[in-house]
Amino acid sequence: MDARDTELKKELDATLHARRELGEEYESALVDSFLEKVDQRIDGAVDRRVRRQLAEQQMQTARESRSTRPTDSWGERFGFGIVSLVLAVPLSAIGGGVAQLPGMLVAWAGIVGVNLVQAARTNPDLFGRRTSSRDSGWED
Repeated sequence: MDARDTELKKELDATLHARRELGEEYESALVDSFLEKVDQRIDGAVDRRVRRQLAEQQMQTARESRSTRPTDSWGERFGFGIVSLVLAVPLSAIGGGVAQLPGMLVAWAGIVGVNLVQAARTNPDLFGRRTSSRDSGWED
Protein backbone atom coordinates (compact mmCIF):
# COMPACT_ATOMS: atom_id res chain seq x y z
CA MET A 1 0.00 0.00 0.00
CA ASP A 2 1.55 3.32 -0.95
CA ALA A 3 1.42 6.65 0.91
CA ARG A 4 -1.45 8.05 -1.17
CA ASP A 5 -3.64 5.06 -0.34
CA THR A 6 -2.98 5.47 3.38
CA GLU A 7 -3.84 9.18 3.14
CA LEU A 8 -7.09 8.36 1.36
CA LYS A 9 -7.91 5.71 3.97
CA LYS A 10 -7.31 8.26 6.74
CA GLU A 11 -9.63 10.71 4.96
CA LEU A 12 -12.34 8.04 4.72
CA ASP A 13 -11.96 7.15 8.39
CA ALA A 14 -12.20 10.83 9.37
CA THR A 15 -15.31 11.28 7.21
CA LEU A 16 -17.00 8.24 8.75
CA HIS A 17 -16.07 9.41 12.26
CA ALA A 18 -17.49 12.88 11.55
CA ARG A 19 -20.69 11.30 10.22
CA ARG A 20 -21.11 9.34 13.47
CA GLU A 21 -20.62 12.47 15.56
CA LEU A 22 -22.70 14.87 13.45
CA GLY A 23 -25.52 12.53 12.50
CA GLU A 24 -27.31 11.64 9.29
CA GLU A 25 -28.34 15.20 8.42
CA TYR A 26 -24.72 16.02 7.42
CA GLU A 27 -24.14 12.73 5.58
CA SER A 28 -24.55 14.10 2.04
CA ALA A 29 -22.22 17.04 2.71
CA LEU A 30 -19.58 14.71 4.18
CA VAL A 31 -19.86 12.27 1.26
CA ASP A 32 -19.64 15.15 -1.25
CA SER A 33 -16.54 16.48 0.51
CA PHE A 34 -14.89 13.06 0.48
CA LEU A 35 -15.75 12.49 -3.20
CA GLU A 36 -14.31 15.89 -4.07
CA LYS A 37 -11.00 14.87 -2.45
CA VAL A 38 -11.05 11.58 -4.38
CA ASP A 39 -11.72 13.50 -7.63
CA GLN A 40 -8.79 15.82 -6.92
CA ARG A 41 -6.52 12.84 -6.28
CA ILE A 42 -7.65 11.17 -9.53
CA ASP A 43 -7.23 14.42 -11.50
CA GLY A 44 -3.70 14.82 -10.14
CA ALA A 45 -2.78 11.24 -11.11
CA VAL A 46 -4.23 11.67 -14.61
CA ASP A 47 -2.41 15.00 -15.08
CA ARG A 48 0.92 13.43 -14.07
CA ARG A 49 0.36 10.48 -16.41
CA VAL A 50 -0.59 12.73 -19.35
CA ARG A 51 2.46 14.98 -18.78
CA ARG A 52 4.74 11.95 -18.67
CA GLN A 53 3.29 10.52 -21.89
CA LEU A 54 3.58 13.89 -23.66
CA ALA A 55 7.21 14.17 -22.55
CA GLU A 56 7.90 10.65 -23.83
CA GLN A 57 6.28 11.48 -27.18
CA GLN A 58 8.32 14.67 -27.49
CA MET A 59 11.53 12.76 -26.73
CA GLN A 60 10.63 10.11 -29.33
CA THR A 61 9.85 12.78 -31.92
CA ALA A 62 13.15 14.53 -31.18
CA ARG A 63 15.08 11.26 -31.52
CA GLU A 64 13.36 10.40 -34.81
CA SER A 65 13.94 13.83 -36.31
CA ARG A 66 17.60 13.72 -35.31
CA SER A 67 18.20 10.21 -36.66
CA THR A 68 16.40 10.69 -39.99
CA ARG A 69 18.38 13.80 -40.93
CA PRO A 70 20.39 13.14 -44.09
CA THR A 71 24.12 12.84 -43.58
CA ASP A 72 25.02 14.74 -46.72
CA SER A 73 23.76 17.54 -48.87
CA TRP A 74 23.72 18.19 -52.58
CA GLY A 75 26.47 20.79 -52.17
CA GLU A 76 28.74 18.31 -50.40
CA ARG A 77 28.33 15.72 -53.16
CA PHE A 78 28.79 18.31 -55.91
CA GLY A 79 31.90 19.75 -54.28
CA PHE A 80 33.43 16.31 -53.79
CA GLY A 81 32.80 15.46 -57.46
CA ILE A 82 34.41 18.71 -58.64
CA VAL A 83 37.47 18.19 -56.42
CA SER A 84 37.81 14.61 -57.72
CA LEU A 85 37.75 15.76 -61.34
CA VAL A 86 40.19 18.61 -60.71
CA LEU A 87 42.64 16.27 -58.96
CA ALA A 88 42.19 13.57 -61.62
CA VAL A 89 44.02 15.63 -64.25
CA PRO A 90 47.38 16.00 -62.44
CA LEU A 91 47.17 12.49 -60.96
CA SER A 92 46.62 11.04 -64.45
CA ALA A 93 49.54 13.05 -65.81
CA ILE A 94 51.87 11.99 -63.01
CA GLY A 95 50.82 8.33 -63.18
CA GLY A 96 51.05 8.28 -66.99
CA GLY A 97 54.39 10.10 -67.01
CA VAL A 98 56.01 7.83 -64.44
CA ALA A 99 54.61 4.40 -65.34
CA GLN A 100 52.69 4.98 -68.60
CA LEU A 101 49.37 3.05 -68.83
CA PRO A 102 49.72 1.03 -65.57
CA GLY A 103 50.44 4.23 -63.64
CA MET A 104 47.39 5.93 -65.10
CA LEU A 105 45.21 2.90 -64.29
CA VAL A 106 46.43 2.95 -60.66
CA ALA A 107 45.69 6.68 -60.39
CA TRP A 108 42.17 6.23 -61.76
CA ALA A 109 41.56 3.17 -59.55
CA GLY A 110 42.43 5.36 -56.58
CA ILE A 111 40.10 8.14 -57.74
CA VAL A 112 37.23 5.70 -58.32
CA GLY A 113 37.89 4.02 -54.95
CA VAL A 114 37.78 7.31 -53.04
CA ASN A 115 34.54 8.27 -54.79
CA LEU A 116 32.95 4.89 -54.02
CA VAL A 117 33.85 5.21 -50.33
CA GLN A 118 32.38 8.71 -50.26
CA ALA A 119 29.19 7.53 -51.99
CA ALA A 120 28.80 4.63 -49.54
CA ARG A 121 29.35 6.96 -46.57
CA THR A 122 26.80 9.55 -47.65
CA ASN A 123 24.19 7.08 -48.93
CA PRO A 124 24.27 3.77 -47.00
CA ASP A 125 21.42 2.24 -49.06
CA LEU A 126 23.34 2.73 -52.32
CA PHE A 127 24.99 -0.70 -52.31
CA GLY A 128 22.08 -2.62 -50.73
CA ARG A 129 23.19 -2.30 -47.11
CA ARG A 130 20.69 -1.59 -44.36
CA THR A 131 21.43 1.30 -42.03
CA SER A 132 20.05 -0.37 -38.88
CA SER A 133 17.49 -2.89 -37.69
CA ARG A 134 15.36 -0.08 -36.22
CA ASP A 135 14.29 0.99 -39.71
CA SER A 136 12.17 -2.13 -40.19
CA GLY A 137 9.05 -0.51 -38.72
CA TRP A 138 8.59 -3.07 -35.97
CA GLU A 139 8.25 -1.80 -32.42
CA ASP A 140 10.15 -3.39 -29.55
